[in-house]
Amino acid sequence: MFRTHNCGELRLTDAGKPVTLSGWVQTSRDFGNLTFIDLRDRYGITQLVIDAEDSSELKTTAGKLGREWVIMAEGKVRERTNKNPNRPTGDVEIDVKNLTVLNASEVPPFTIEDDSDGGDDLRMKYRFLDLRRGPLQQNIIFRSQLALAVRAYLGGQDFVEVETPFLIKSTPEGARDFVVPSRLNEGQFYALPQSPQTFKQLLMVAGYDRYFQIVKCFRDEDLRADRQPEFTQIDCEMAFVTQEEILNTFEGLTRHVFQQLKGIELPEFPRMQYDDAIRLYGSDKPDLRFGMELVELNDVAQNKGFKVFDSAELVVGICVPGQASATRKQLDGLTNWVKRPQIGAKGLVYVKCNEDGSYKSSVDKFFDQEALAAWAEKCGAKPGDLLLVISGEDEKSRTQMGNLRLHVAESHDMIPEGSFKPLWVVDFPLLEWDEDSERFHAMHHPFTSPKREEVDRMLNGDHETMKSLKADAYDLVINGAEIGGGSIRIYDRELQEKNFQLLGFTKEEAEEQFGFLMGAFEYGAPPHGGIAFGFDRLCAVMNGQSSIRDFIAFPKNNQGRDVMIDAPARIDEAQCNELNLKVTVEPGN
Repeated sequence: MFRTHNCGELRLTDAGKPVTLSGWVQTSRDFGNLTFIDLRDRYGITQLVIDAEDSSELKTTAGKLGREWVIMAEGKVRERTNKNPNRPTGDVEIDVKNLTVLNASEVPPFTIEDDSDGGDDLRMKYRFLDLRRGPLQQNIIFRSQLALAVRAYLGGQDFVEVETPFLIKSTPEGARDFVVPSRLNEGQFYALPQSPQTFKQLLMVAGYDRYFQIVKCFRDEDLRADRQPEFTQIDCEMAFVTQEEILNTFEGLTRHVFQQLKGIELPEFPRMQYDDAIRLYGSDKPDLRFGMELVELNDVAQNKGFKVFDSAELVVGICVPGQASATRKQLDGLTNWVKRPQIGAKGLVYVKCNEDGSYKSSVDKFFDQEALAAWAEKCGAKPGDLLLVISGEDEKSRTQMGNLRLHVAESHDMIPEGSFKPLWVVDFPLLEWDEDSERFHAMHHPFTSPKREEVDRMLNGDHETMKSLKADAYDLVINGAEIGGGSIRIYDRELQEKNFQLLGFTKEEAEEQFGFLMGAFEYGAPPHGGIAFGFDRLCAVMNGQSSIRDFIAFPKNNQGRDVMIDAPARIDEAQCNELNLKVTVEPGN
């Protein structure tokens, strides 16, 4: 028996018990008469003590131990004289009488501590060591607990878990596919699924009524902190349901997991229309943990002789509470921030609302005190507040100001820690017009249904009508992060064919790509809809973190590489020949 207890469970009530513990050496401290060893496993750390009066063999074994050696210790539990209140096992220690080395270890390239001295690249290379650290272990265990809680809730709601294929057909919509060559079908390729979308709709046609799957998905897209080439979704679909029923079901799921895992009772989720989210927050995933809503200033800022404003489609501002004392250097920093290519604003106007009731702005030459007072009144500003104003094209300016709003809130610690503000954003546009390609793109995906009252307009309307169509689509947003998205689906062949036509598919292309789905609609397809939660992102948001990497056991880096196993990698010539692939290798590579 390697252990009778784990390293996190012994307490003062266990004093006097003979125990066997196994784990990794966190630290070893030799004080001559006494040797102290911190023994660690997944459950915690327990202190071991070896007395000078113990056998020479025991002392010799203890003296050669290094960090991360794997050992087994046998002894008795006793009360510590110098207790550690920061450790659950801090009231006890083990008086060791027998010590066995199970495996030695090389000196690790970084310390296996909560706050490690290893950089990101080094820890990614030795991910198996990084995963020993407490914070990552807690994250991975939390992920497991979340999956169990999701399954328990959905199982209780009569959902059936069904696995769908990983080797499917490539489709042109959405992000780039990862493709897999077929050995048995020369010149043909599978694609790894970006989502199980068509399969879950087919399951509704098949009569399964309520489906879910915690499923791996794949997208070959540019990476950042909240994206990975492979990620996990809580994928769900329901038949014979309205949008309202879907929102209530998955609001219930969200409230359930927050209560079970965080002990937090979330209030009822507000609903916000997409148009209002863009108008008030410059984003379709607004962060409601703080104020600073966007305010349109056209009526009070234009026609005053300031050409930058007069020629703009929109003049929009925010009120930053208590920041009228901002220095010129700080304001110049904000101006440079919005001018970065990632934001793209041409400039930034500020107005300081002084405590004495006067105003100081960067455009005093064009606007008198009365005009600036009108700005302040419209923005709800008080003495001591700061107004920030951007102008330009409507959509671009709102997005720029939305980004600035978030940047200012983060910079000035305006976001309350430990706060969660969920909401549903509803009534998204069905289609987006792209000027460069001169074609429509699906706002969500090609299977999203227009709102019922707009079906006739979609079937019979003109080009301009299509731009204003609203979809039965919805996103769950928590703290400015999109956690999940879904829609009511098209389940009528004629309407689905019309949507493919609007998206630029020829009839032949639509049939080749999705004929199996449209054919299924002719065999009694029920009304249906669903949602997919970003499982990795939900883990991160529930723990107040922005990066999903630390909630994935073996993530890729920002170049899409697994530096631990050195993937992707070349395959040998024999494999290439089997797959009928011709790979050109440059000399020296």
